[in-house]
Amino acid sequence: MKLIVGLGNFEDKYLFTRHNVGFMAVDFFVAQANQSFKIDKKLKSSIAKFRFNNEDIVVIKPLTFMNLSGEAVSAVMNFYKIEAKDVFVIYDDISIDLGLVRFRASGSDGGHNGIKSIIKHLGSKTFDRLKIGIGPQPNIPSEAYVLQNFTKDELEALKPILKKPMIEDYLREGIEKAQNLHN
Repeated sequence: MKLIVGLGNFEDKYLFTRHNVGFMAVDFFVAQANQSFKIDKKLKSSIAKFRFNNEDIVVIKPLTFMNLSGEAVSAVMNFYKIEAKDVFVIYDDISIDLGLVRFRASGSDGGHNGIKSIIKHLGSKTFDRLKIGIGPQPNIPSEAYVLQNFTKDELEALKPILKKPMIEDYLREGIEKAQNLHN
């Protein structure tokens, strides 16, 4: 079983902010699979569970704020008995230009508070990631920048990126092949 985590903030006012690009990516993936999310307050997540490529997949959007994402990830992992090596997290990266993506197998939090929370709750840095670029950051604090809505032009530029079969390629082929195809 694989756990796919899209990071973002759950309140409607954050729907189209840069920090919510992880939510956007998993929303698109789940919709393409003709599935939908259901809220599970016990697991602090909005969850979609289905089979993909002959494997059980659990896709979540934490109902915690970004900085507490590890609480939801840990709750879901414990409930479904999922190991860190089977976790795949999708999130925004301010140091990567808009329109670019980077798959990565494990690593540090890179200053991302959602990843920092996940590492803390898992006690491990060993989980796969997909970073979606939201940069370059203008000369404003990063906390302000990531909570701004994407501009109309930025959203248009993101659409073809989110439509790429990045998650599907990762699930079918693994991290190395996904890196070769998309990084």
